[in-house]
Amino acid sequence: MSERSHTLTHNDEPDDFAVQIADSVESFVLAVTEVAKGDEPGSAISLLLLEVSQLLLAGGRLGAIEDVLPEDRFEPDAGPEPDGVELRDRLAELLAPIDVYHEVFDPYGPSEMPNAFRISDDLAGVVSELRHGLTHYREGRISEALWWWQFSYLSNWGTTCSAVLRALQSLVAHVRLDSPLGAAPDGADTDNDGLSDEELEKQAGDLMAAELGL
Repeated sequence: MSERSHTLTHNDEPDDFAVQIADSVESFVLAVTEVAKGDEPGSAISLLLLEVSQLLLAGGRLGAIEDVLPEDRFEPDAGPEPDGVELRDRLAELLAPIDVYHEVFDPYGPSEMPNAFRISDDLAGVVSELRHGLTHYREGRISEALWWWQFSYLSNWGTTCSAVLRALQSLVAHVRLDSPLGAAPDGADTDNDGLSDEELEKQAGDLMAAELGL
């Protein structure tokens, strides 16, 4: 059954759809914050790939419904926004070898050269937008939260996450297929080259950066 339009008032209890979206949003925010701590750098890329993929599933559900109509015409004040600078800086330090990637912003727009973006900037920005909606949700403004998540998905974080997902998937593919490391010597065992995942990711990032002229 396709998901239809959502029209809620401030007095409504969150239904299953709202609860599931909020759970997905909160899970992403918590996971990215934990990854940024750098306690397990060897699994950072894989975890981010998984979390971004799961968030995009929630975004797809938001995009599939016709509309979300909040009760008020103007958005209530959500209070001060959390400072995302620390999160961005931690991610930038953790992802330094592969932080910069190139992406065409609008595949249906005029022909353009790829632009450079940073995974750390993108993820920190997405977390900030999602937290804005979480503030409304936790204050019981369910329709406002859903409206914000749907609007920001369609206008910004959906595109951003899609680009980050392509960058992370490309990196994982390069690393797992050994493609960024050059041709293996004759007779070499490419399944056991003595390098850790962290070293492979570092080498892959360095080579990708060099190929992009960064």
